[in-house]
Amino acid sequence: MGEQDGRVAIITGGGRGQGRSHAVTLAEAGANIVVCDIAAPVATTKYPMATPLELAETVELVEKTGQRCISVQADVRRFEDMRRVADLALEEFGRIDILCANAGIMTLSTMADMDDNTWQTMIDINLTGVANSIRAVLPTMVKQGYGRVVATSSGAGRGGYANLSHYSATKWGVIGLIKSVARETGKLGVNLNVVCPTTVPTPLFMNDACHAVFRPDLDNPTIEDCMDRFVGMHAIPVPWIEAQDVSDAILFLVGPRAKNVTGSVFDISAGLGAGNNA
Repeated sequence: MGEQDGRVAIITGGGRGQGRSHAVTLAEAGANIVVCDIAAPVATTKYPMATPLELAETVELVEKTGQRCISVQADVRRFEDMRRVADLALEEFGRIDILCANAGIMTLSTMADMDDNTWQTMIDINLTGVANSIRAVLPTMVKQGYGRVVATSSGAGRGGYANLSHYSATKWGVIGLIKSVARETGKLGVNLNVVCPTTVPTPLFMNDACHAVFRPDLDNPTIEDCMDRFVGMHAIPVPWIEAQDVSDAILFLVGPRAKNVTGSVFDISAGLGAGNNA
């Protein structure tokens, strides 16, 4: 018996990376899965988005656990897309118990050099996308008297980082959003929490543009050129954490042992946030 037997989870940004890990982890605990991803290019990013083939691979990995999985190409920027995802979950499974609002992008720019589209796309995906996802599932969760939402923020949601002002703004915003909605729904059986990972070795982080910011002193720096600086960010001397580390935290937050946890911020950061004031 798994602790999520009979539950239904929606995971946004599930085509690969952290979202895929969350989908498989929740399925291994007994949940049926609805996974969505834009699975299409986003003009402002310097790295490729997930593809329809990768989204299909997530479905295959979930189904290997013995649980059902359906996938949807959807853009979290559009509320109608997220409503469609929620409607499909209800049609196929009759309920929605868990939302992992994981979809997000990262681009790099100083504020002085940032263009309108870079700013707006970041806000639309990383903050409005989380809000759209929550709005799509919350009526069902409230009607059921049960729901668990975990939104993905970042270590950059609890501190300031050069070249990431727009990204940090969205991730700080996610924390405020979740804390506020948690106050609204605590008496209704719906708990909402936030995870704040440090760097995870996914395409969002493992790309040439990111490496160039860490090593501006080099032309075309490689991942190996950046390793000392990655390690130097953390109290625990590791360059990054794994997606499974984040999935394990989410599994706790949506499980029975966290029944009295809502409005919290859960750092999985190898000590990146240990220097925060609070």
